[in-house]
Amino acid sequence: MRIAVVGATGLVGQKILDVLEERNFPVSDLYPVASERSVGKEVAFKGNKYKVISMEDAIQIKPQIAIFSAGGSTSLKWAPEFAKVGTTVVDNSSAWRMDESKKLVVPEINACELTKEDKIIANPNCSTIQMVVALAPLHKKYKIERLVVSTYQSITGTGVKAVQQFEDERAGLDGEKAYPHEIDKNCLPHCDVFTDNGYTKEEMKLVNETRKILKDDSIRVTATAVRVPVVGGHSESVNIEFANDFEVEELKQLLSETDGVIVQDNLDENEYPMPKYSHERDEVFVGRIRRDYSNPNSVNMWVVADNLRKGAATNAVQIAEYLAKHELV
Repeated sequence: MRIAVVGATGLVGQKILDVLEERNFPVSDLYPVASERSVGKEVAFKGNKYKVISMEDAIQIKPQIAIFSAGGSTSLKWAPEFAKVGTTVVDNSSAWRMDESKKLVVPEINACELTKEDKIIANPNCSTIQMVVALAPLHKKYKIERLVVSTYQSITGTGVKAVQQFEDERAGLDGEKAYPHEIDKNCLPHCDVFTDNGYTKEEMKLVNETRKILKDDSIRVTATAVRVPVVGGHSESVNIEFANDFEVEELKQLLSETDGVIVQDNLDENEYPMPKYSHERDEVFVGRIRRDYSNPNSVNMWVVADNLRKGAATNAVQIAEYLAKHELV
């Protein structure tokens, strides 16, 4: 297939190329695309070098699929231009996620809803993806009424500039800043920008995207998103209140049988999910599963995943795989 990767020189763009190669996606022609200042640079794919091309050139080529990871404003401007020439866009930005005419897809949950008419498909936010992969089977069986989530998010979710700030601070160097405060040996309760309601955009993504993916606006969600000096993945403390009661062991069994989920919950061996070990993995890891004795029908759990992979690149490539397998492009 003719595949364009838009934002190919960024952290997620590079990871998309890695995942396409690792999963042996059927790429006949690869077109790395980036901003004008990156045109002419080279990226590596399957042992070969490919020159970065411009948006205009990529559109003229009419790739079958374009995977975007270039920011919301870029997606708003250019995704429709690709769609006009028949390309199916899988977009990793926030631009189209809450658009009622666009599908917000986590393949394990709702890829089956995709059709040939879906020319712009939204990839959810990283912190939302890992959470809903674990939540979907539980919602189906017990019906979720309320979620309280606190996230501990990797600096890689901010991008290259944030990783550089962290490395500079760790080395005692003064350099360019991605955050308003130091991130090394610190935690910032500030992911994305603050909104008028006092929550950050990241926190509201967890609210709105969860409801859209699970197709249930009645779920009450409240979130606090925190940036931590970690590079391997995002972690989430999730408290879930169900309409119906459950047995903890049954719930664990249900999660262990869920596609894309690995349950790590052996307290005798100090086994539980950690971002250090989710790094470069595509699964969502769930542990510390325990009843919340302060509230009826409620459970606590700890959810961890590599935010650059399942939280972004892998999910996008899995969508592309579904499109190819079902001949939707």
